This record gives sequence, structure tokens and C-alpha cells, in this order.
Amino acid sequence: MRSPKDFFRPLAVGAPTPVREVPFRPSRMIHFFDPGNEKMAAKVPAIAPTVDVLLGNLEDAVAADRKEAARSGLVKIAKATDLGDTQLWTRMNSLDSPWALDDLLTLVTEIGDRLDVIMVPKVEGAEDIHYVDRLLAQLEAKARIQRPILVHAILETATGVANVEEIAGASPRMQGISLGPADLAASRRMKTTRIGGGHPGYLVREDPHGTAPRATFQQDLWHYTLARMVDACAAHGILPYYGPFGDIKDTTACEDQFRNAFLLGCVGAWSLHPVQIAIAKRVFSPAPADVAWARQVIDAMGDGTGAVMIDGKMQDDATYKQCQVVARLADALAARDPELRDAYAAAESHQD
Repeated sequence: MRSPKDFFRPLAVGAPTPVREVPFRPSRMIHFFDPGNEKMAAKVPAIAPTVDVLLGNLEDAVAADRKEAARSGLVKIAKATDLGDTQLWTRMNSLDSPWALDDLLTLVTEIGDRLDVIMVPKVEGAEDIHYVDRLLAQLEAKARIQRPILVHAILETATGVANVEEIAGASPRMQGISLGPADLAASRRMKTTRIGGGHPGYLVREDPHGTAPRATFQQDLWHYTLARMVDACAAHGILPYYGPFGDIKDTTACEDQFRNAFLLGCVGAWSLHPVQIAIAKRVFSPAPADVAWARQVIDAMGDGTGAVMIDGKMQDDATYKQCQVVARLADALAARDPELRDAYAAAESHQD
């Protein structure tokens, strides 16, 4: 076991010093694209300003005979495209695949200075993160990268869920964790072929009332896992995300699933199609009225101690902290999104 004193020391001579706190940057949507697809690649300059995170996907949805093309395409895009404030991430191939090592060797040495986060699929324990951590440090030193590339784990196996707490705390590089419902469903032998969302067969039924029809209520298959993941992330100071919602046409259910994740504590979700970008942006941005209320409570509470009554509602230290969460998120988003900044300002002005 490593000494806590060594936790924030570089794992290779010449590697950058690990971060002590994950920098919070807006990441309401992680927008996936196939960098080996010329049509998708051509749209990157137009899409980049509309998203918080642009992710070049090298794993699932990229056929085996196109892996190298996707990797080369991402290198080309990263070198040729000015992404501005938009973060550049990639999802590498899984550690048990023949492409994973080349993904890291190529991307870190070629575009490591442009890459913010590497998403690692099917993480099952801290040992997976330790492997990537050490290798990244060696490659950063070789390429003379000045700041550490962060790591994001995908929770998509039963073993990974069982070990989620140790995964979250495995390295200072850990930026966050995403829920991967499709692979997780297969790993658990769940009887659903949907990618995220609920299932009409997973329900509760009200008690009988004579011969009247009994109402049923569809339940969330992912609530337990998502809540456990959020707790693990919060305990280790990293960020939780909902993953993909596969039914692109069902924008209503997508929005519902994203909102459930937002309310539970997630900071963002994956977008697989441009139509989901606007949904994620809307859902993972606090409503202007909520931000105005949060600021009203913060102003009334002063130093955050004691208790006050506002519009007949008691506010104390706990609600003060809740309101700070909303206000700080609003500040971070407003700094990046002028339209949102104006909406927040208008709501606060109206409340005054």
C-alpha cells in the first residue's frame, strides 16, 4: 500500500505533478463522435462551440477494422481544430482489447497537450486505474506534457459496481465516473435490451380497490446504481455522469432520465446525437427561478448560521449549503454560456 504522502507525487520522473482537486469545468453534455467518419469529422468545428465536451470515440460503435482510422482521425482533428473552451476527451478501447495500448501510446505522445480526459471503459477495480495511471505518467514524461491528463471510468460491469468506491479513489487523475447501462445490463444478466431508461415491466402496482382497475407505475432500473455511483464520486471529490440514452427519437424519456440523474447529483450525461445536446444543456443547467431563489436564501442567511423564514419556508445551515451548490453551478455555467448568464440575471432582477 502506498503512503498517503506519496499519493500526489508523479508516478514517473519528469511527469507533471498530479492535481490535488479536480477542476470543475462545465460538462453538461459529453458529445460522442466517430473521428474516423469523415462526415462527422467535418462537422466538428460547427458542433464544438455548442457542447461542453467533445469526445472522440474509439471503442464501441467503431468496427474492429476501423480502429486505427478512428485513432488517426482523432489525432488529425485535435491538431487541426481550435476547440476554444470546449474540452476534448476520448474513450479509449477497453484494457482487455488489442488496441488499448496503442491508443495511449499514440494519443498521449501526439496530442497529449490537447487532450483533457481519457475515458476508460469497463473499469472493474482500482488495479485498472493504477495501470493507466502509471502508463500515462511515463508517456507524459516522454512527451513533456505540462499538465496531467485526467481519467474517467465507465461503470459497466457488476464487478465495477461492487468496487465503485475504490475506483473513485484510485488516483488523483480520477475526474469522474459515468454509468454504462447497456454493458452493465448484460453483465448482470438483466432482461432488458434498452440502452438506459426505464422498462414497462419494471413496475409497482397499487393495492386492490374492489373491482376497479389498479394503477401501475414504471420504476427506474438504474436508481440504485446511479445513487451509489454519485455517493462514491462525492466522497472522493470527483464528478458523476449519466451515460447514454439509446432511443434517440424518444426525447421525452431522455429528458426524464437526464433530469433524474441531475436531481440525484450528476453534473452531465452523454449525447449520442445532436438532438440530445439541447436536452442535456437544458436539464443540467439550474432553472433561472431556482438560481434566483438560491441567491435570495444565501443573501438572507449572511454567514450561513442560524435560521430565517423566507416566504413561509424555514432556511437554516443545511438549506444554505444546498443553495450554495445551485449558485456555484450557475456561476460556472454562466461564465461559459452568455445566454444562460442573461437568463439568470433577469430572474434575479425580477425577484428583486
